[in-house]
Amino acid sequence: MHTNYYPLTEEQELFRRTVREIAEKKIAPLAAEIDECDEFPWKAIEILREHELLGLGCPEEYGGGGADLLTCCLAVEEIARVSAPLAPRISASALIGEALYLGGTKEQKEKYLYRISRGEIIPAFALTEPEAGSDAFSLRTRAVKDGDSWVINGTKCFTTNADIAEFTLVMARTSGEKGPLGISAFIVDKGTPGFTISRVERKMAGHGIHTCEVVLEDCRVPQEALLGEEGMAFANLEGLNKSRTLVGGVGVGLAQGALDVACRYAMERHQFGRPIIRFQAIQILLADMATKIEAARQLVYKACILSDLKHPDAMMLSSMSKYYATDVAMEVTTDAVQVLGGYGYMKDYPVERMMREAKVLQIFEGTNQIQRFLVARGLQSKYLS
Repeated sequence: MHTNYYPLTEEQELFRRTVREIAEKKIAPLAAEIDECDEFPWKAIEILREHELLGLGCPEEYGGGGADLLTCCLAVEEIARVSAPLAPRISASALIGEALYLGGTKEQKEKYLYRISRGEIIPAFALTEPEAGSDAFSLRTRAVKDGDSWVINGTKCFTTNADIAEFTLVMARTSGEKGPLGISAFIVDKGTPGFTISRVERKMAGHGIHTCEVVLEDCRVPQEALLGEEGMAFANLEGLNKSRTLVGGVGVGLAQGALDVACRYAMERHQFGRPIIRFQAIQILLADMATKIEAARQLVYKACILSDLKHPDAMMLSSMSKYYATDVAMEVTTDAVQVLGGYGYMKDYPVERMMREAKVLQIFEGTNQIQRFLVARGLQSKYLS
């Protein structure tokens, strides 16, 4: 367990305790099965929906929780303590919901945003391509105007939940050759001809939450499928920075969950006549794990607050929090396996799963190498001004 040092309101503290209880009593018993079966966790999703967590960050006027970023982060952190793959479902809905809120027409908001906010539908976001990962502005998917329709052609990879989503927000170039200008966003409904799931990837972890390759071949969508102004898709994706911060929250929660398991095990496991937590080598390892987690937590919380304040350093802090917290998650889960020794390598204990789950956090939502580059670029701008 841990203590919050960053000033949370009484309401946020109560909210955290409530989500923790939901996570421990209802989500934790499902985590191992989700990992083992690799089937979409509808039962766990229904629990999140029942407790109104899927629409937590969506606007109140469209049926969402209207929560600030820090409150969303608390929910993500607590869910990640027991099931890291499930936690980003909260942030993903908020990201797409915000894009709809900022750029959508009244008709688009009424058709999709209410249902996202209530957790009735799961959306997907298709940006990454085989040749456009970290360099997202180099995407090759094209949308060409044809009368009162758009025809989209291209291939998207690593698209989360595209196989079960009611609609996918597809990023495609409508003009120009490179750069953010000229990229447009399209709402492609499930079942649209020319939109095909060509492959569901086999992954090291993150099981149950499917990662798909999507092929768009002469995929025709109506003019009203365009989200926002043509060629200005990224103007409505302010949530990408928030999403990075929330991935940092996933890292903190995952690391905390691993530390909890390691500490309990060290108290119960006896060697040479005493619990192993009384051995200095184990004490130092656990102390370092706890210290890194707390440092990451405070950085993530600060990034949340600065983001909502639209502080000039918010973008830099979001990258810092993402890469630091997820690096900590990788380190702490690895150390937790070490504390448990041979048992840590066995599926009977959750730390081997947590270690596998930590790895992807360093890669998705912008690799940690790219996040360091963004921080360095922010520093250059700061000191040159």
